[in-house]
Amino acid sequence: MSDYYQLLGVSRSADTEEIKKAYRQLALKYHPDRNQGSKEAEERFKEVTQAYEVLRESEKRAVYDRYGEQGLKGRGAPAGFDFGDAIEVFMRDFGGFSGFEDLFGGRGSRSQRTATRKGQTARLRMSLTLAEVASGVTKKVRVALLDNCSRCDGSGAEPGSAPTTCATCGGAGEERHVQRTVFGQFVSVQPCSTCHGEGRVVERPCTDCSGDGRVRSERELEVEVPPGVTSENFLTLRGQGSVGPHQGPRGDLVILLEVQDDERFTRDGSDLLHELPVTFAQAALGTEVEVPTIEGTARVTIPSGVQSGELLRLRGLGMPELNGTIRGDQLVRVIVWTPDDLSSEQERVLKELREVESPAPGKISRRSHKGFWSKVKEAFTGG
Repeated sequence: MSDYYQLLGVSRSADTEEIKKAYRQLALKYHPDRNQGSKEAEERFKEVTQAYEVLRESEKRAVYDRYGEQGLKGRGAPAGFDFGDAIEVFMRDFGGFSGFEDLFGGRGSRSQRTATRKGQTARLRMSLTLAEVASGVTKKVRVALLDNCSRCDGSGAEPGSAPTTCATCGGAGEERHVQRTVFGQFVSVQPCSTCHGEGRVVERPCTDCSGDGRVRSERELEVEVPPGVTSENFLTLRGQGSVGPHQGPRGDLVILLEVQDDERFTRDGSDLLHELPVTFAQAALGTEVEVPTIEGTARVTIPSGVQSGELLRLRGLGMPELNGTIRGDQLVRVIVWTPDDLSSEQERVLKELREVESPAPGKISRRSHKGFWSKVKEAFTGG
C-alpha cells in the first residue's frame, strides 16, 4: 500500500480535522454508489478508509509514523481490512451527517437510478501442447455465455411494456433504516427488498428470458496465447464474458491454461531435458545420433567414453521465456543401455571383451556440463 498520508493527500503535520475532511472528500469520490460498481474505485475506497482509520487515532498514528505499516501489526491495526470494514467506518463517522444524504440525495429529492450490474466472470479451460507453447498460438474456442435477450433487447420486459420505477425505494435501489441511540443517529443502507437494488420492477416479464434480460448462447472467440506459458498461467479477456442483468456491461472471460505433458521432454522453466538411450558400443566409441527437439530434430555428437548420466547441451533449443526474448536450452542426458536378452553371438563377443577390458574405476569422473542438474544442486546446497 502507498504511504497513508499520500493516500489522503495531507501533510505529516495535518491535524485530526484535516485528516477527517480529506478522507470524507475522497470517500465521497470513490464510494461504490457513485462509481457504478467499479472495482478500481472500490479498492481505492478501501485504501483511503484504512489510511483514515490509522491516522485518526493518535496511538496508531504514532506507531505508523515511527515504524510504518509493518509496525501496526499486532497493535490494533485494521488487519484483514476489507471492503465491508470500509463501509462500516464510513457509515460510523458520516452516516448521521447531512453530507451523507448529499451523496445520494434526500428521500424526497433522491435521483432515480437503474443499477447496472456487470456480468459474472466466465471461465474456460484450454489445452495446449508443448509445441504450441514454444511458438505461441492463436486458437478458436467456443464458450457458453449469457447474451442480451433478442426478444426484449435485454430489458427483461415483454415487448410493448417497460420496467417501472420501484415504488418501495423510488428508483434509488436502496432502503434506509434510521436508528436513534444514546450515541446519536445511525443510518444503515441496504439494497431494496423489492427490486433487489435495481431501482425498477419488471411487471410483465419477457417470456423468452423470464424477466432476466439474458439468454444462454455460444460464442466463438479467438484467443492469442503468447509463447512460454505454463499451466500456472491464465489469460483474462476483458469484457468478453456474460452480459450483466438488464443490459449490464459484460464481465470478463478467464482462460485457464493446461499444458499437456510431452513424453519426450521434462520441462524445467525454459530448459528441456531429453533422455537418450545409447548402446555400450556407442558410448565407448562415440557416435552421431539424431534427437527430437520441440520444433523438429537435431544432430548430436556423442563423445567417445561418455558416461551414463552425462548431459549434452543444445543451446537455444529449449522453451522461450514468457514475455521475454531469451530462449532456454535442450539438455540431452545420456543413458547407457544394458541389453537383457542377448543373442548367442552377442554373448560370445561380450565374453571376449570381458577378457581384455580394463577393470572399472572406483569412481567415475564425468565431464563438467554446467546446466540443468548443476543448477538443481546449487539451489539446494548453495554451491
